[in-house]
Formats: sequence, C-alpha cells, structure tokens
Amino acid sequence: MKRLLPAALLLFVFLQNNVSLLAQEEFIEPAKVITRFYFRQLYGGVILLKGTFANYPDSLNFILDTGSGGISLDSTTADYFKVKGVPSDKTIRGIAGMRKVSFLYNQRLHLPGLSIDSLNFHINNYDILTTVYGERIDGIIGYSVLSRYIVKLDYDSSIVTFYSKGYLKYPRGGYLLRPIITTLPVQTARIKDSKTITSRFLFDMGAGLCLMLSSDFLKDSSLLSSKRKLYAKEAEGLGGKVDMHATVIKEVKVGPYKFRNVPVYIFDDIYNVTSYPYLGGILGNDLLRRFNIILNYERRDIYITPNSHFNEQFDYAYTGIELYNLNGLIIIGDVAIGSPAEKAGLKEGDIVVGVNKTFDQNLSHYKAAMQTPGERIKLVIRRNDTLMEFSFKVKSIL
Repeated sequence: MKRLLPAALLLFVFLQNNVSLLAQEEFIEPAKVITRFYFRQLYGGVILLKGTFANYPDSLNFILDTGSGGISLDSTTADYFKVKGVPSDKTIRGIAGMRKVSFLYNQRLHLPGLSIDSLNFHINNYDILTTVYGERIDGIIGYSVLSRYIVKLDYDSSIVTFYSKGYLKYPRGGYLLRPIITTLPVQTARIKDSKTITSRFLFDMGAGLCLMLSSDFLKDSSLLSSKRKLYAKEAEGLGGKVDMHATVIKEVKVGPYKFRNVPVYIFDDIYNVTSYPYLGGILGNDLLRRFNIILNYERRDIYITPNSHFNEQFDYAYTGIELYNLNGLIIIGDVAIGSPAEKAGLKEGDIVVGVNKTFDQNLSHYKAAMQTPGERIKLVIRRNDTLMEFSFKVKSIL
C-alpha cells in the first residue's frame, strides 16, 4: 500500500527540486512616460508628427516611419533654413530610385515635451510626398529616434507616447511579435491565395498601403493564378513615381490575426529594396493601423493589440487615376489605359476644379470621394483654360 506524503513534506520536496527558480533575482528599471501628444493620420494611415528642427521655431511635419533607417530633413526645408549638408558616400534606396545623400550632423529634434539631441539628419527631396498628401512633408523620423525609446501608438485616441527604455508591462488582449531588427524591423507573415506562403516582410509604418509584393516573389511562389485580373496603378516612393498593379489576395495573417480579401500592390523591384529572396515585400500601415502598437526596439519587441479599426473595410476602389497637389492645384497624374477614368476621357495633367459638387480644393476630400466602388463620380476639369465635366463609375478590384 502506498503512503501519501503530508502536504508540508510535498511542498518541501518541491522547493528543494525547484530552488533555482526561487533564487533568481532580476534588477529592473521601469520604463517611464516622457511625453505623450496627438498625432494625425494621412492617407493610408501614415502618421504625421509635429516638431521643430534645431533652434528654428517653425513647426514642421514629420512622418513616423519604421521603414526608415535614420532620420531626415527635406531638401526644400533645409534650403529654407539655409543649412547645408556635408556630402557623404552613403546611398539611400527606395522603390523608385537611389541617390547619395548629404548629412546635417549632431542636430536636435524637438517634439512636444521631448528634445532629442545628437541626431544626424540626412537630406532628401520629399516633394513627391508633399504632392501626394497635399501638405508640406518636412522630414521622416525613423530608426535614429525609435531606437532610443519605447514608442506606443494608440490609433483609437490618436496619441503617441514616448517612454524611456526599461521594463514595460504590455496590455492584455494583444500579441507579441518578435521581428528581426537591425535598423529596419522584419516580420514573418503568412499570405494565402492559390497557395499558402510564409515569408518575411518589412514592417513599414511609413507605407500608406496594406501589402506590397515584388514580382520576383510572386513568380517564384506562384501565389497568384495566371488568370488573376491585375489593375494598372501608379504609386509613389523615394525617387518619384513607379508603375504597379493592384489586386486582392484571399488572406494575410500577422501573428494570430487574419485579414481576408486584402488589397495588394505588385511591383518590379528594380532597385532591390526587398533584397529578394530575403523579403517577399512590405506590410504597410493601412493594415498595421488596425492595431495599437508598441515599438520596443531594445528588446526587439513589437506588441500589437487589435483596435476599433480592426474590422474596417479595405479600400477596393479603382478609378485609374492618382491625384496630386501641385502648387495649390489638384492635378491628375498618370491615367491607366483601360481604366474608368481613361474611358471617360480624362487625361494626365488635367486640373481638378471639383468632385461631386465639392469645390474646396482639398486633396483628402477629393480622394475620399472616389473610394466607394460602384458610385458614379462627376469631376469638373480645367483643360487648356476650358472647363469640362466628366463622369464615370468607380470600379472594384475585389
């Protein structure tokens, strides 16, 4: 007959066998809130922060971008401040080009409640971003700042919080991603269409799209069937504009979270920004904005929690045109052949006077008016000093 050990003796045996667990001690330094302030979202969920540069009082617009390996200042803004960069042999690369950059060394960035010194700003031309978003883009905040703090982005309240480095308890109800982080975060995700593929993607909060895949990745993976309908589209990135194609894939899974019928851009990676086959493409902020996000680069943590935007419908609208703000005028860019806009008679360079009886010359309002598939759109256009009206129905890529 087996004897039952008294509870006290069982506890003693357990403690003896697990003494190493009880003996462990860890000195921790809690992360502390440094500052919190409001941010604005631009088209595609891209985050805009207000700040100032060095000792200049002018308020500037900075995009917060996990896809940037440093920090930068727009060349027009640098000229305005009459600051001249030091030439370097360093080259930056984007989807539409490569260029050598000069630097403004040992400078300071001021955000509400936080001044950050010893920053080396590279100078780049962001005119294309200014025309895309319809307001001045003065620079990009990337790894040089994000690596110094823990940064929390709450899309429900539109508040960004900067913490000092240290121990931070993550909230319940989310999921801890463990990306590869050197200067840029690289996250594994699963995508599914004609087959299921798991690959690495750049976690890019500066990209105003859901997902972008390189054509090389698609050819090798055979993710999409050859019969898939692709829609010609013009997109913008470092170096200028680039031709792409848009379609929809059946599913994207990040951590345990699944999204169905996700819009995707397909591009020829001429400048090898994805270093294929290392990366399959880019996870952009029109997908990532559906989470509240904590960036903790020191621990190589990105913690995501679904927010109130998680179930929002994706943008499936297709018109075949892009709108740009150029010197205060709303201009039509490339018009895709065979698109609803091209069939209606619109041309590149047409000046948009109004959309659906709205004449406020607000780029965001005009873009939003063309985001409902199936809706008929009326545009008032100025072409060669003549006012003309065009009408077409917005198509769906779904």
